[in-house]
Amino acid sequence: MTRFRAFCGERSGDSFADTPALHRWSLDHTEDFWDAIWDFGGVVGEKGERRLIDGDKMPGARFFPDAKLNFAENLLRGTGGRDAIVFKGEDKVSYRWSWDELRQKVSMLQQAMRAMGIGPGDRVAALMPNMPEAVAGMLAATSIGAVWSSASPDFGERGVLDRFGQIEPKLLIACDGYWYNGKAFDIGDKLKAVTARLPTLEKTVIVSYAGDTGNAIATLPNADTMDGFMAPHMAREVEFTRLPFDHPVYILFSSGTTGVPKCIVHRAGGVLLQHLKEHLLHADTNPGDRVFYFTTLGWMMWNWLVSALACEATLLLFDGSPFAGGPEILFDYADAEAMTLFGTSAKYIDAVRKSGLEPKTTHRLEKLKSMASTGSPLSPENFDFVYAGIKSDIHLASISGGTDIVSCFVLGDPTRPVYSGEIQGPGLGMKVEVWNENGQPVTGEKGELVCAAPFPVMPLKFWNDEGDKKYHAAYFERFDNVWCHGDYAEVTPRGGIIIHGRSDATLNPGGVRIGTAEIYNQVEQMDEVLEAICIGQDWDDDVRVILFVRLTEGVTLDEELTKAIKTKIRNGASPRHVPAKVIAIADIPRTKSGKITELAVRDVVHGREVKNKEALANPEALDLYRDLDALKS
Repeated sequence: MTRFRAFCGERSGDSFADTPALHRWSLDHTEDFWDAIWDFGGVVGEKGERRLIDGDKMPGARFFPDAKLNFAENLLRGTGGRDAIVFKGEDKVSYRWSWDELRQKVSMLQQAMRAMGIGPGDRVAALMPNMPEAVAGMLAATSIGAVWSSASPDFGERGVLDRFGQIEPKLLIACDGYWYNGKAFDIGDKLKAVTARLPTLEKTVIVSYAGDTGNAIATLPNADTMDGFMAPHMAREVEFTRLPFDHPVYILFSSGTTGVPKCIVHRAGGVLLQHLKEHLLHADTNPGDRVFYFTTLGWMMWNWLVSALACEATLLLFDGSPFAGGPEILFDYADAEAMTLFGTSAKYIDAVRKSGLEPKTTHRLEKLKSMASTGSPLSPENFDFVYAGIKSDIHLASISGGTDIVSCFVLGDPTRPVYSGEIQGPGLGMKVEVWNENGQPVTGEKGELVCAAPFPVMPLKFWNDEGDKKYHAAYFERFDNVWCHGDYAEVTPRGGIIIHGRSDATLNPGGVRIGTAEIYNQVEQMDEVLEAICIGQDWDDDVRVILFVRLTEGVTLDEELTKAIKTKIRNGASPRHVPAKVIAIADIPRTKSGKITELAVRDVVHGREVKNKEALANPEALDLYRDLDALKS
């Protein structure tokens, strides 16, 4: 970040004292800023003459309209015998690929894809754990301009078809099974059912991992092992097809908890520039760094993680339960592989704290310089735990963005202080503000998180969205020509950001907007409470706050604990945040990426159908909220 400030200063003739000054310049000189990112990041490709056209249109702005590049070419920069990817699958499987080995795999996969007629714009889908073969498949597909889309193998049959059925892939790369918490799950039957309903599918390639590979191949039409698929081809130099900046690279999917998932198409150049900016500057990723994020192929953080290759960093991949065998497994991995960036979810940090593990005393973590947290707001309590219980000299970056932009709106800055409970600030080049109901930017008060100027990683489109109607409705209906992200947020006087939850899950008792994160921040500090979920229940021509709590084993929700929970919320948040009802619950429904699903619970409580249970990791948990006597009075 410091070198980039100087780099921009030399080019512009300006002087930037700190990141906020650089951020202001990045907004005032949009074309110059993204041009500097291209050069500082060493983008491989032809930049072309123009940097931005229709820069006042949102959507509609086009960055680098004359450029030609290839996404995979920019990620496959490393060579030699150094680690490119290290893989650990719980305690079952582990191996590593050098840069040369990764290039060889990509070359053979690319040739095999070309041999079956895959070309620019064709879709390649993956139903895979977070394995090196998935990275190689993505790089091979995007090297020829095919569009990559992926999901996690724990998705149900309907969940897979709701995603891949819309985008009509030619090739499916899948595992035979996966491990979770020490148990193997064979997915052969699911693959048979899914492939039978994908009429455009020409071939299925099976990666052997935790199931019955032979049975899977025998029961699938046009199926082969990955080794068999590559066997006719000798490794050679990878060929890269350079395509326009806006050529599609990824199709990602919304969570699908309110209906069939939206298919969000991302442009290669925008994703590359944004990820280079975030890895190089905001995450301080350097050649030789060893970058880890706990994620699955069903979450955008996988797409973000693999872009660390563009910095010539090593990817540390993990598949399975982060608590398989105990809460220390990922910290063991960090020590063993000299991890430099440890990325995870806020829920994971909270679970480690409540487990009693203090890695600061049990692990060396010598090379660990950064810890990133996303998925939900990180509570002040867990900010404090990272520094007190994990490592004191670390950059803790709470980050927030989404599948919609496959990146971040607000994130860390390694050159500035970290304040407990706050995200450090907006991403460079992102005009992130919080607006009130009248569309005015506000500081120190809660409102809608918006991005008020175009940026390169806005989605290209939604798949099969005639006239871009769904795309426009998703982001631009609330405020004209401004991206409204759907987060309820606040800008602090020092320029930090606090996310209070999703706008559509915001509570409105007595007409006052309350973010659910403000309640979670209080109640989840209590040792008796493992986690909580909060909704608004329509009641007596108003809305009342209902809090469901999953309690620590052996704890009972009696009158004394209920009072303690309400007191904690009243003192730590406000009297308006105090729930009308506190109800003990055995499980909390969450999406495949681990986010709790407040909207689904609210629908069940109100007797409405949850439209897409396949998007949930544990849909059976919804039954616990149905027709509760406690909510009838």
